[in-house]
Amino acid sequence: MIITKEMNFIDPAIEKYAEDHSEIESTYLYQLNRDTHLKVLQPRMLSGHFQGRLLSMLTHLVQPKCILEIGTYTGYSALCMAEGLQKEGKIITIDCNEDLTHFTNEVFEKSEYATQIDFRCGDALELIPTLNETFDLVFIDADKSNYLNYYNLVLPKVRSGGLIVADNVLWSGKVLDVENNTDSDTVVIHQFNETVHQDERVQNVLLPIRDGLMVLRKL
Repeated sequence: MIITKEMNFIDPAIEKYAEDHSEIESTYLYQLNRDTHLKVLQPRMLSGHFQGRLLSMLTHLVQPKCILEIGTYTGYSALCMAEGLQKEGKIITIDCNEDLTHFTNEVFEKSEYATQIDFRCGDALELIPTLNETFDLVFIDADKSNYLNYYNLVLPKVRSGGLIVADNVLWSGKVLDVENNTDSDTVVIHQFNETVHQDERVQNVLLPIRDGLMVLRKL
């Protein structure tokens, strides 16, 4: 089976129909989407409209007081999740890309959630153990090689009933053919999917949205 990076899991027409019949993104998010595609390398890493609306919906349902995001990029997903925060809630978002720090800081500072977003530039593997907060929701969207490491670090810090959401878990379909796609990221993501699926500490569902979202509820 040959699987390409451009593999679509859903008919593009169906996907567009779904987007057209989902809540629209705010003007600020729309502009951030455009600016990311115009000014930043690898804009495909942006969560985007449809996935962003799902993240917003999840946070409105959970009504989190504290969110942890691993992998900030240009801030789109953090802003989507901020929409469902409690009034005094906060997001800690971590990214190691120093080249984007100025861009992302400016995005947050100009947003209506500036006082609720704590953006930290650094190595998440080093920063997470220093966090004393209990999280209602964790979003993992960083280097794939450390997905299992991030999961093991954050699970003890998530409250019972809280959510962990991991992006890119279908890895453009490569996980369907691990034997012939032996690159390290494919192998690690498949191991992550297998591990969390068998972990009796969580309830899981894998959603074929964009590049795959694994949603986990801590029991």
